[in-house]
Amino acid sequence: MSEFTIDIEKQLTRLGKDIQDFVERVVPLEDKGHDFTPTCDIIESDDTYAIKLDLPGLSKKEINIALQEHVLTVKGERTEDLSENEVFRRQERATGVFSRSFALPENVNAAETDAVFRNGVLTITMPKSETARNATSIPIK
Repeated sequence: MSEFTIDIEKQLTRLGKDIQDFVERVVPLEDKGHDFTPTCDIIESDDTYAIKLDLPGLSKKEINIALQEHVLTVKGERTEDLSENEVFRRQERATGVFSRSFALPENVNAAETDAVFRNGVLTITMPKSETARNATSIPIK
């Protein structure tokens, strides 16, 4: 792969993130508090794609993963409930509703997608395949 191709891919990735950030500011998610966007890594190997999202403070029951028409969407909500006699003096950790969507390549075998949630990190692994198969919901292990 040439440097020009790699630079174009980086610029397109940055443009996509900028557009997503803009849309989320203009059309905010329904939320009682502050929306947050979990950080993620996307990793490709010879046989798989993997997406890792940092979701500290959540349980796997609070996370929903859906895959429809080659778009993987991870949704959930992180809340911080205070008792009656507590008040925030400083709140730096973001709370609220989140939704992250990822366009997947055509060669992903969606039917064999695997999701594991461990130590606050959600790892979604998708094997590559010559023939695309669809799945609509992915259970978290």
